[in-house]
Amino acid sequence: TGTSFAGRVASGVLRAAGLPELVTSSLTQYEGLALALAGDPGRLAALKLRLERERDRAPLFDNARFTGNIEAAFLRMWENRSAGKKPQAFAV
Repeated sequence: TGTSFAGRVASGVLRAAGLPELVTSSLTQYEGLALALAGDPGRLAALKLRLERERDRAPLFDNARFTGNIEAAFLRMWENRSAGKKPQAFAV
């Protein structure tokens, strides 16, 4: 996970992709995981296969859904603004 922005983003992407076991909390753990995967082609192949399968199910890879959600959010913000309402939090 780390303390850097990049580390937190990477952690979020791995979790959203269905691969939380690839999240590490230190450089030492990261290096150890990289070496373990490099030394175990079967495990690495299984992870790649899982990622391919998750591509069809995980919201992370659902561009059409994301596009629909962000368009709905933009429309709602525009409608609120057009009605003279102050900005407000909402969920899509």
